[in-house]
Amino acid sequence: FEKGVDPNGTLYALHRATQLIQEIAGGTIASKTTDHYPQKITADPIRVRYQRVNDLIGCDIPPAKIKEIFEALNIQVLSETEEGLDVRVPTDKPDVLREVDVIEEILRIYGLNEVPMSSQIRSSVTISAKPDPNEVRQLVSHYLAANGFYEMMGLSLTQSRYCEEVLPVPEEQRVYVANTSNSHLDIMRPNMIFNGLEAIQHNKNRQQKDIRLFEFGNSYLKKEDDTFSEQSHLTIWMAGNQQSESWHQKDEKEEDFFSLKAFVKGVLERMGISGFQESNLEEETGFQMGRSIHRGPKVLARYGSIAPGVCNKMDVKGPVYFADFDWKALFKALKKQRVDFQSLTKFPSVRRDLALVIENSVKFQDIEAIARKIGKKLLRDVNLFDVYENEEQLGAGKKSYAISLIFQDETKTLKDKDVDQLIKKLIQDYESKLGAVIRR
Repeated sequence: FEKGVDPNGTLYALHRATQLIQEIAGGTIASKTTDHYPQKITADPIRVRYQRVNDLIGCDIPPAKIKEIFEALNIQVLSETEEGLDVRVPTDKPDVLREVDVIEEILRIYGLNEVPMSSQIRSSVTISAKPDPNEVRQLVSHYLAANGFYEMMGLSLTQSRYCEEVLPVPEEQRVYVANTSNSHLDIMRPNMIFNGLEAIQHNKNRQQKDIRLFEFGNSYLKKEDDTFSEQSHLTIWMAGNQQSESWHQKDEKEEDFFSLKAFVKGVLERMGISGFQESNLEEETGFQMGRSIHRGPKVLARYGSIAPGVCNKMDVKGPVYFADFDWKALFKALKKQRVDFQSLTKFPSVRRDLALVIENSVKFQDIEAIARKIGKKLLRDVNLFDVYENEEQLGAGKKSYAISLIFQDETKTLKDKDVDQLIKKLIQDYESKLGAVIRR
């Protein structure tokens, strides 16, 4: 009865069971029914208001029709007023306890098809100010999975010998554990590199040479005050060829630094993070060549190629590319969620191309920064579409960058003289600040 069985259905069930025993097993009735039921269980009265019925269902149902439905459902009408009815629901309907439950029964019998469709549909968009961490993680996971990455789940434990033989980690920073089941896994992982390279080695040893992996995980270090730090990471691993063997593309193209960079920027773009700076990794442990993405002093991500010496010590052949995001820092860098709408502009864009002869030390991000400072809201895009190097024609230590600049005004059609003024100012800054020479 605690599960909702009708207590007033006991006699009916008993009589039905008796009938089946007589018909099937040939039993006989030995005595009359004895019912010890001193106080009959009844449901509490429920007030049903006509206006409430019409408001919830969305149409006007005549009171006579409502009473007809109650009669069909064996719902007893106790009293009636102009505003509504007092009813008692049979005990065989344990889920009908409130007014809204009774109205649902009315609608079920009346029929949804009898309720006219409204000419207007209103809905409110509810959005929290801060993004949900799980939704952001799913967003990034779906992006990487759609580009051929598999999610891995590495152990939080690793071997302490890696901290001596592969990548140095000071003894006082290691977090040792008493692991009786596997004595080799004796420390919490101090970084994400060891487990990632183990996964790549495991796959390569089983003829899985084209590898794209990502992982959400934590690293652990011991502080000077004997407390512990736990850092959340998103890591990306790439090795082998960019695409699997196919008749459609016979030339195999290996993964490289720029293919990794595209996915790093893609993750940041999906998360809506912009306004960051980049710099080279200077003597970064574990990287042969790499870049750092940061906002001021706070590093958001590091990416590049793993040093060959590290790969060799982990018995991994071939170049391996690795990106390490500080997940907590990324989440703090997220903008507050809001619903943005921007209509498509009806005015055309204007493209201008420039060829700059510059020193090899000049980076494209320096060129882009100057362009965006001058172009401001009119500059839509800056793209590097060609790099040319020829010591005889350009000079020693020189290179030529061909860039395209897209200008567009959302309020009017840009005139050539407006764009020419911007280009003139841009050339002056390139010549004065970068020492560039414009190739005519």
